[in-house]
Parts: sequence; structure tokens; C-alpha cells
Amino acid sequence: MKQIIAVLALVGMFVAPIAQADKPDGSVYLDGGDVKYGLILAHGRGKSPTWLVVDPLRKGIHDELGYHTLSLQMPIVGGNWKNYAGAFPEAYKTIDQGISFLKEKGVTRIYLLGHSMGARMVSAFVATHPNSGLAGLIVVGCRNNGGSPLDCDKNLQKVGLPVLDIWGSSNGKDAEAASERAGLRSATYSHVAIDGANHKFEDHESELVAAVVNWLKQRN
Repeated sequence: MKQIIAVLALVGMFVAPIAQADKPDGSVYLDGGDVKYGLILAHGRGKSPTWLVVDPLRKGIHDELGYHTLSLQMPIVGGNWKNYAGAFPEAYKTIDQGISFLKEKGVTRIYLLGHSMGARMVSAFVATHPNSGLAGLIVVGCRNNGGSPLDCDKNLQKVGLPVLDIWGSSNGKDAEAASERAGLRSATYSHVAIDGANHKFEDHESELVAAVVNWLKQRN
């Protein structure tokens, strides 16, 4: 018996511990407890996980729906905004890590949201990772210029998930881009303008949160 115990102990020394999914560097997490729903958020160009748009959304959706929310620190690139195309592979890794982190928390239904450059990144991620296991995609103030992988229209044409495409009506560039995507509207593709809102949704945060919360409620 002592020999068996000794052998088992020796075997245990060489068994690698189960890897734990780490929270992505710089990200901000709100714990949803036993809730099985989660939202991952990606901020705009050169910003942070607690910047405008993503900050009220991560807090509002956690408060109103009880979701786990994980706001990521996305890559920051200097120079012209088109230079961000080279950072998309890094962004994909960060999103993948975020998905793994939430799954380890017991989340089984994960939505992905991005604003501005973050919207370009998340739309490109879903377009190129069809087996990511996500439940839906939300793009906020996403634009179509810049070519692949920056072009939101081209990305969204390849997305098979339910989509909420939302923008502020007072921003001409956002409204024009959304108009170009109007043909994508369907039973699973929602097209929503927030009246009077600008690209940053300043003074319209509550309307933005309400629209996203309403869409999420319809999905679940």
C-alpha cells in the first residue's frame, strides 16, 4: 500500500496543472457572478478601456442586465489611422484571450462590441474567425474606408452572427457609412441611429446604453 501511495505521489509531481485563462493585459472586468452572459468591448483609436462610449456601456450593461463585462486594452499605433491595419493580428489575439477568460468564468453566451477603430477590429475578427463561438456582434460608429481589414462594410458582409449596427445621426461620416450598409438589414441585422448623437455619443450615453440593452434582451 505504501508503495502504491509513493507511486501516485511521484506521478502527481509530473502532472502539469490545468492552465488558467488570464485576464488580458490592461483590461477592465466587471464580474457577473453566476450569470452566463458576457460582453467584451473594444475602444476607439488610441484610447483606453474606460474611455467614452465603452465605459458607459460596460457599466450600464453590467448594472441593467447583470452581464460580465470585459473592456479590452486594444493596440495603440502611432501615425496615420491606416497604420492600424498592421495591428489587427494583435487585436485578434487580445479578443481571443478575452473570450477564453470569460468562458473560464462560466460565461456561455458572449457578445462582442467595438466602437470606431474598435468596431473595425471586432468586425474583422468575426469575419475571419467564424468559429469563435460568439453569440452576436455590436458595431458602434463603424466606418467603411481604408480597405481590408479596416473596411467595416466588407467585414460585416462576411458575418453570419446577429448584428447591431448603431451610430450617431449627427456625425456625417458615421451616417454615410451606415447608409452604405443599409442593404445588410435583415431579421438578424439591426440598423439603429441615435438621434442627435455625435461619434463619441456625448450627452447621449443613456440612449446608447438603452438601445444596446434592448437589443441584447431580444437576443436572449
